[in-house]
Amino acid sequence: MRQGPIPGARGRVRPLSLLGDDVLHAPCEDVTDFGPELADLVEDLFATMYAAEGVGLAANQIGRSLRVFVYDCPDDEDRRHLGHLVNPRLVEADGLVLRGPEGCLSLPGLEAGTERHDHAVVEGFTTTGEPVTVHGTGFFARCLQHECDHLEGRVYADRLTGWRHRRLMRQAGRASWSGGPQRP
Repeated sequence: MRQGPIPGARGRVRPLSLLGDDVLHAPCEDVTDFGPELADLVEDLFATMYAAEGVGLAANQIGRSLRVFVYDCPDDEDRRHLGHLVNPRLVEADGLVLRGPEGCLSLPGLEAGTERHDHAVVEGFTTTGEPVTVHGTGFFARCLQHECDHLEGRVYADRLTGWRHRRLMRQAGRASWSGGPQRP
């Protein structure tokens, strides 16, 4: 039996920022107001992430340049990790560096082999200002690093080099959503 409200149930689905939108390429601002607007933003992030069938979503991906992200992501043992982080800081990324397929809701339909550590620790706060530390391994560690990158103004394409980067940029240039912030 599930306890408490379902994340995103009272949120609204927002348009996604797409590769090339300025908000994705600048560091986000720290959250200073832990009031009801922050809780509403987290609800909107969950609603948008679920509607787009993602496993994580940062606030700048819906046009808000704030240090907030949500996640509903399995690890490699298929354990579900569900939550949000406000003002997160990646404090540890270690272990093996693995290249694995990575996609992003801001580059819909595309993915590329991206190197990430298989262990990550992120510290931050809840919407009520309570400190929280999240440990991730495997795919969930990849998710945590990916979302922290967003808040620093980076997308996974920025981690690619050589032919992987060139191929992804060619694919992005041909994508139906490329050429600016087109919205359905």
